[in-house]
Amino acid sequence: MNKIKKTIAVIGATGSQGKGVVNALVNDSSFNVRALTRNPERYSGNAHEAVYADLTDLQSLQDAFKDAYGVFVVTNYWGGADEIGQGKNAVEAAKEAGVHHFVWSTLPDVETISNGEFDVPFFTNKSKVDDAVKNAGFKYTTFVEAPFYFQNLAAWLAPQQQQDGTTGWTLPLDPTKEVVHWSDINDMGKVVAGAFLQPKKAGNGNYLTLATELFSFNDIIIAYKRQGKEYSYSQVPGAMFSTLMEGGKGVTDMFGFCEKYTYMGPGSASRIEFAKEIATGEFVSFDAWLNQNK
Repeated sequence: MNKIKKTIAVIGATGSQGKGVVNALVNDSSFNVRALTRNPERYSGNAHEAVYADLTDLQSLQDAFKDAYGVFVVTNYWGGADEIGQGKNAVEAAKEAGVHHFVWSTLPDVETISNGEFDVPFFTNKSKVDDAVKNAGFKYTTFVEAPFYFQNLAAWLAPQQQQDGTTGWTLPLDPTKEVVHWSDINDMGKVVAGAFLQPKKAGNGNYLTLATELFSFNDIIIAYKRQGKEYSYSQVPGAMFSTLMEGGKGVTDMFGFCEKYTYMGPGSASRIEFAKEIATGEFVSFDAWLNQNK
């Protein structure tokens, strides 16, 4: 007689983190994977089922979490989300639905760590949900932290034509400082799957930090050069960069926080090692990612 598999519900199943989580869980084959999306009829991913859910709609979340053993929740600041409100909605709905294992995608509390020096709401707002998760009384809770994605270099941070005719980057970050934690975002799925598979080890309020590389931008340029691509870098004052793009002030403060505390903040080394230990597979290096994404 076949054993009925426990269901894991994945919020953000069509986004960068959620896709990787769905794929890692499906590949492991230990769980039934339920993709939660506002457009289930258009879902084309690998989950076993797709169900409607909206993080602003508490009842839809309760319905979507019904009979789920575990949930993975990530919010999207850049999509205009009220991350604190949405995160707390997910916690309330999961508790009401009887979820056993709640995995929350968070980031360092920049406001507290820097004593208000840096304002990075797309970090801090996530961290402000952490206490609600801890205090909800789930049997298991896990916090995962996502790094700066390699994929950003093929998206909003792709090399651009510069005023001097070169192609590269203009950023408010010292290119010599190895302070940014990087990974292939698809590897987040390996960490989350590992947490669901080992709840007694990783479900006690543990923080698992995905970080494959700790790189400077000079390291990035050297890696690209090994691929035969020559890119330039120009450091500009933060006040200037803040005017160059929408959300530029937050990005400037993010890089300022990185220079002072690193992307993942103080004391991240043990969290990074624990994520590697829990993950269901090896992480993709930057060189390997470049080879795969020429």
